[in-house]
Amino acid sequence: MLRRASAMVPVLRERQAECERLGRIPQITNDEFVENGFYRILQPRRFGGYEYGMPTFARVMMEISRGCASSGWVLALTGGHAIMLSAFFSEEAQIDVYGSDGEFRGPSRTPPRVIAHPRNGGYDLTGEWGYVSGCDIATHVIGGISVQEQGKDPEPRVAIVERADFTIVDDWNTIGMRGTGSRKVVIQNAFVPAYRTIPPMRDAFGSRNAPGRRVHQNPMYVAGRLVSVLFEEMAAVAVGVAKGALDVYEQELLRSKLQMPPFSLRAATPDYQRHFGEAWAIIHTAEALVMDIAEQYMEFARQDVEEEIPFSDERDLHLQLLEQYATKLAGDAVDLMFRTAGTHVAQAESMLQRYFRDMAVIKTHIAAQMDRGAEAFGRVHLDKASTLSSTATMLLQ
Repeated sequence: MLRRASAMVPVLRERQAECERLGRIPQITNDEFVENGFYRILQPRRFGGYEYGMPTFARVMMEISRGCASSGWVLALTGGHAIMLSAFFSEEAQIDVYGSDGEFRGPSRTPPRVIAHPRNGGYDLTGEWGYVSGCDIATHVIGGISVQEQGKDPEPRVAIVERADFTIVDDWNTIGMRGTGSRKVVIQNAFVPAYRTIPPMRDAFGSRNAPGRRVHQNPMYVAGRLVSVLFEEMAAVAVGVAKGALDVYEQELLRSKLQMPPFSLRAATPDYQRHFGEAWAIIHTAEALVMDIAEQYMEFARQDVEEEIPFSDERDLHLQLLEQYATKLAGDAVDLMFRTAGTHVAQAESMLQRYFRDMAVIKTHIAAQMDRGAEAFGRVHLDKASTLSSTATMLLQ
């Protein structure tokens, strides 16, 4: 799987400009992702997937993103959501959505921006979701809905909507990540059966009560958490972008000369050697962190199932914070390379400026805001530590 991804890096680089121009990944790229099985890495074997786990997923996403940030983002944020379907939705929903061929590419937007009215064992949906990355190549969209029933408070749920039930509004015009096609999707009076909806599953309580927990035996479906998967998608893409930028930066240093005496190659100059070494170290640290997180995710799920050690909110937040830090490191490395490569890399035809623009947009994502993640983890961890400390004090007294 990784060899297939590595083989695509050169051609994905050749398609970067086309991907930007189209505002979505080229159809040929999507076809090759399908042929290579990349969308099925986290998909259960029962439904035609490979069930490889998070480490393989992270490595492939990094490699694809090394070739094209937008293509890696779309792949990660559609294929990665097989975990969402397989771990949380009912067996009936999975049989329906995966279908006879197992084709599933499901971007998600979980804020409940779509209104749902109950009818005949399901819901009529009307509304819109913004920023749906990969909607052009999606088979489904997983989105938050608000169930409106007379005499009751609105109830948030999550629904799976088929491609035929939504239209796409072309409102994605950004400085970077242009090829992700993160456009608005609009739903008008689309019926979704109740079994293709579930309550929100972002906390431990919701996760443990999800109907999908009883469908498969693999611990990542039985006990794996959701948000740390979503943040791992982002982190793997960010590190892949940084690796791609490093490839280009190295070539820039090898062929670009200083503009002042001694007019030597930048690669032969101590300052640039130091810049390269620092960027290399930062990126390799971030990559090692992403892979360690992937291994921890699988181990936390295994411990929950086999040792009854819960994959708790604290553990989920622990992984999320590390994923945000890996993303920050990748962004820092790209900033360093762009700043030191020379003004010529700011030209429109420069590949390094595209990696820089793409990373700049990745860093604006709410999931990349590490200060929020640090606060959330610190609050949960210290609240727990405070409770344990108080209990210990009472026992000593």
